[in-house]
Amino acid sequence: MGADSRTNAGVDYTSSYRKLFDFSVAKDRAILLCTSGNLSITQAVINQLKRDIRTEEAVNLRTISSFPDVADYLGSKIRQIQERDRRWLEADGIDYQCNFLLGGQIKGEESQLYLIYPQGNYIQATKEVPFLQIGETKYGKPLLDRTITYNTPLEAMAKCALLSIDSTMKSNISVGPPINLVMYEADSLVIRNKLQLRLGDPYLAKMRGLWEEYVRHAFDSMPNVEWQADLSDSGEEILID
Repeated sequence: MGADSRTNAGVDYTSSYRKLFDFSVAKDRAILLCTSGNLSITQAVINQLKRDIRTEEAVNLRTISSFPDVADYLGSKIRQIQERDRRWLEADGIDYQCNFLLGGQIKGEESQLYLIYPQGNYIQATKEVPFLQIGETKYGKPLLDRTITYNTPLEAMAKCALLSIDSTMKSNISVGPPINLVMYEADSLVIRNKLQLRLGDPYLAKMRGLWEEYVRHAFDSMPNVEWQADLSDSGEEILID
């Protein structure tokens, strides 16, 4: 799971906020959340999740026993916060919607990945749809579509995630570093691999340079367009009595 950190309220106001959160409990559950959309709403949801844990509410991310129930719980929090703030945001024409990615594993279950919509409902990744995206997706999605399958190794998927985010950064100024990346290995119930790449990071620069070089090479290797002859302008005429 990977995310950039840039938010914006217009071209003249950008800032950086974390969008990837770890609520894991070692050897019991791995719970990762990634956010997009209205920053005030997503922050309020994350704060509510943390508050429920801190105050030891009966239902929180450390007590729920199944991943679908975690998705339902998160969906209810999204609806709750949106209902509280919607009227005031709509009055000023502010988009209040947000999306979440929920991924990980609870002991005794398989690892799972969900996309939770602003309305609180959700879909789950499957063998046929092995990755899910939120936020600014159109620039980075073609790379994922062409490379990721259900059997793609984890390390290769990590590279795909970084390249997808970098491709988006190249074409959209609303996406930018630091980039946070987390890789979870099924059945480990421990998050062992975390990475943050800041602006100017040598690995990020190397990856971008190599990718651009390889893309240009692939482009130059493509055969030229095979134009079809257009006989309509050949000057020939056929007369029929």
